[in-house]
Amino acid sequence: MITTAYVKKMAAYNQWMNARLYEFAAGLPAGEVSLDRGAFFRSILGTLHHLVNGDTGWLKRFASSPARTRSLDPVRSLEGPVTLDEIRFPDLAGLRARRTLLDTAILEWSDELTDADLGTTVQYVNMKGEAHSKPLGALLMHFFNHQTHHRGQATTLLSQAGVDVGVTDLLALLPDVGR
Repeated sequence: MITTAYVKKMAAYNQWMNARLYEFAAGLPAGEVSLDRGAFFRSILGTLHHLVNGDTGWLKRFASSPARTRSLDPVRSLEGPVTLDEIRFPDLAGLRARRTLLDTAILEWSDELTDADLGTTVQYVNMKGEAHSKPLGALLMHFFNHQTHHRGQATTLLSQAGVDVGVTDLLALLPDVGR
């Protein structure tokens, strides 16, 4: 399975990449962020909303799991998404503030988790009303993989808008070690 070192690295990567995406998106001319580009979530704004909605839903589930910690307190009070494609913030600034709150909570939570926590079971009901019980470690693998997948879509949409976001690989955060 995974370790807390993995979770911490992925939380740092998540925060780094999200900050970069929002920085590049904020530099676009007015209207470009919400322009329908024919993507699954239509626009850059729609794709970024999907990530915030998905992360909010998962973090609320994690906040009620046996591994809950105080670092997820800010997430507990957030209203959960009704759908994964809903647009809650009409502009990038509001969405960016929520993204920052979530990324801070994820990073702080990753520092508080123990390897034993990763083996605990999270019981939850998905948006279709289906009940599930899964190991927290496996859910975190999905959580970070989902973010990476949709950030890849967002970078494609930014590329279509004429923006080169540069290196997006986790490799950029991995330190070189002696030979």
